[in-house]
Amino acid sequence: MADVLSFKEMCARFDVTPRTLRYYEYIELLSPQKEGRARFYGPREVARMTLILRGRRFGFSLEELRQWLLIYDHQGTEAQNRAWIALADRQLGVLTGQLEELQGAIADLRALRDDVAKTLTE
Repeated sequence: MADVLSFKEMCARFDVTPRTLRYYEYIELLSPQKEGRARFYGPREVARMTLILRGRRFGFSLEELRQWLLIYDHQGTEAQNRAWIALADRQLGVLTGQLEELQGAIADLRALRDDVAKTLTE
């Protein structure tokens, strides 16, 4: 059982709260082995948690991630990879738009700061 993590170890490894881990189980993103009230997470669940957290970092919703993980279970790796490319393409567009908005806001804020700074030196 060296490759199995307890509930507490899983929380520590991924720096998530117990509530988060229980929620991911509740919405069927994770399916730990259960012995009584204890939960144990094997390599499959560790890999899924890695993918979930990476997906969240990229801005995917939990439902999108759940659906994407289900593709592997029902259709295999190739179908999952094709779905991933489509999801990634869409999200790259979203993130690019957000970046452009942020760059515009930064430019506006710099210009305003510079205008105000000029009034102090005049």
